[in-house]
Amino acid sequence: MAQVLIRNIDEETMASLKLRAEMNGRSLEQELRIILKSAAPLTPDELVATSRRLRSVFAKEDFDIGTAIRWGRDDEFEELEQAFDRS
Repeated sequence: MAQVLIRNIDEETMASLKLRAEMNGRSLEQELRIILKSAAPLTPDELVATSRRLRSVFAKEDFDIGTAIRWGRDDEFEELEQAFDRS
C-alpha cells in the first residue's frame, strides 16, 4: 500500500479532523483514509475531459474499426483454412 505524508496542516483543520474521527468512532488515520477514498473518484466532467483527451490522441491514427474487425476475421479464416489444408 502507498503512504502519504502531508505537512503544514493548520491546527484548526487537525482539530476538526480529530473530532470527526472521534464522532465516527474511528482513528484519525482511518478517518483520513475514508475521506481520501471518497474524494478519489473522477467527476462526470473529469471523465468527459479524459475521454476527449483520449479521443483526440487516437483520432490522429488512421483507424477504422470495421477494417480491423474484417482483418481479424480474415486472419482467423486464413489460419483455419491452412490447418484444414494440412490435415
